[in-house]
Amino acid sequence: MKFATHWENPLELLEQRCHDGWLMAQNNQEFWAIAHHLYQEFRTLKHQGQPLQSILLAESNPLRFLAGFFAAHATVHHVFLGNPQWGTQEWQQAIAIAQPDYIWGDIPIEAALRHRAPMVKTVTPTPQKTIPDPPDQSLILIPTGGSSGQIRFVMHRWDTLAAAVTGFQQYFQLEAINSICVLPLYHVSGLMQVMRSLLSGGNLWLTPFKSLKQGQNLPFSPQDWCISLVPTQLQALLRSPPTAQWLAQCHTVFIGGAAPWPDLLHQSRTHHIPVGLCYGMTETAAQFTALKPQDFLAGQHNVGQVFSHAQVLIVDEIGKTLPPHTMGQVCVAADSLALGYYPTGWSADQITTTPAGTVLLRTDDGGYFDDNGHLNLVGRLSNKIITGGENVFPAEVEAAIWATGLVMDVAVVGIPDAYWGQCVAAVYVPQPQQGAVDAVHGHQRLATALHHKIARYKQPKLWVPVEILPRNEQGKINRQQLAAMCLAHR
Repeated sequence: MKFATHWENPLELLEQRCHDGWLMAQNNQEFWAIAHHLYQEFRTLKHQGQPLQSILLAESNPLRFLAGFFAAHATVHHVFLGNPQWGTQEWQQAIAIAQPDYIWGDIPIEAALRHRAPMVKTVTPTPQKTIPDPPDQSLILIPTGGSSGQIRFVMHRWDTLAAAVTGFQQYFQLEAINSICVLPLYHVSGLMQVMRSLLSGGNLWLTPFKSLKQGQNLPFSPQDWCISLVPTQLQALLRSPPTAQWLAQCHTVFIGGAAPWPDLLHQSRTHHIPVGLCYGMTETAAQFTALKPQDFLAGQHNVGQVFSHAQVLIVDEIGKTLPPHTMGQVCVAADSLALGYYPTGWSADQITTTPAGTVLLRTDDGGYFDDNGHLNLVGRLSNKIITGGENVFPAEVEAAIWATGLVMDVAVVGIPDAYWGQCVAAVYVPQPQQGAVDAVHGHQRLATALHHKIARYKQPKLWVPVEILPRNEQGKINRQQLAAMCLAHR
């Protein structure tokens, strides 16, 4: 099998692939002409003496964004990817971090950020970097909100992205990776679909999710195609029989971005959707583990085995590697691991080094391996609840509540408690057939159903029935809002 390789000049690869018809349902030659024109435009700026070491992309049109990405990467050292949906506050954060020489795109952010207008730097220069950054090292800087909600740029190179593609190919034994992309290209989940198809000799189909949801742009049979979705997108597509049937024909439907809820997984198996539950992050160039569809359809619900380009260890609080079935902190080393966050790299508490010299990224996730080498995620360590000196992970409690069959949705959070330190609180959407009785007695039925299912200290002491949970577009729970709801209800 031919695996993805490094290209000294990605623009040459892009030209070749455009001639091969890489972009499906698009005019490849027109796309190449745009990319080449932008490349010449950026080169002209440099030859005119303009300071052009870094570019921030602020383009809303996906094809022009993609063309600008390749043209900029072939021209300048640092390419920062911008989110067209950012507001003024987010753009100000991004600019303060990146301090770009040039902002390219069609987003009229402020007067200083007019279309294709270079930015005059007014922020304090960044401190000296703490990572190696030679002049010939080109960086691809991908934004992430992180757990703090503050924008950060993750520093990748072409070869770290390519390493993730190779690991993906080897794991799924796919030579040409065909990708249907409905996710944003400035996000690692969308960008890596571009990279997989480009480097592997596959094809790329760019389509708005809205069109897919409406059953448009589905003229081909997708047996040889992969698609990546967040849980809320999968849920929307399963509501329509035509799109559900179409999804069932795909090679793999990757689900990431947030933990899918049990009822969604049940619906997916009912419709025979070839789901690939996966685990990854911006810092690792997207997924480095995945559950193969046949294992998912057989009833497994973990995130699968580790790709060949990565290594995962489960460690305790002092960094000791733990045996299977013992929960600990997930740490990952990978050829696709980023250089850290721009401009300072990793902090000392984010990485650790094994005795063999392997650099491991400490994630915020708790998990364990089973006897088959499959990774099982328990939840965010930062969401851990410490009640009466005992550790409780919301995901375990949520799974037990789901299993009662009495809720349509549920999320668990810890709230301050004078006696316990924290107490376990559950916010849930009751099943509609329970009717008005849920507001008064629903929590009693749930508490009774949980009585022998999980340890007593894990059982919620506060139950809050609601009509809808505060989830974002990816399906992630807003836990700060959840805690506020619990405190108000108490």
